[in-house]
Amino acid sequence: MTLGGWIGQLESDAGAAIDALGDVALYARIACMAKRHDETFGEYARNASRRFAAMATDEEWLALRNAAERAANPANAALGRILDWSLARDEAETADGDKSPPCACGNRRDEPS
Repeated sequence: MTLGGWIGQLESDAGAAIDALGDVALYARIACMAKRHDETFGEYARNASRRFAAMATDEEWLALRNAAERAANPANAALGRILDWSLARDEAETADGDKSPPCACGNRRDEPS
């Protein structure tokens, strides 16, 4: 399945997509962060992909590409990387006591754009 297919499946059937990825811990982290952001599971995953596309560094893109090239299922590897990247950023902001996570554009929800 392609990366776009995975993201689409996350929209319609998040549980099946994560079951296919085989990572229950990832599922739990996404569910927790989606709730914190007041998003559905699929919305969080889709927005994580958008944040990665807009904000990841060249090194992070290279790491994603390398992981995909080495994996038996490149789409799984890429999606896992993207979700881990987004979760790490969101969890770090939460740990810092920041209660207003940024949107995909990088602005805080409580700041005017």
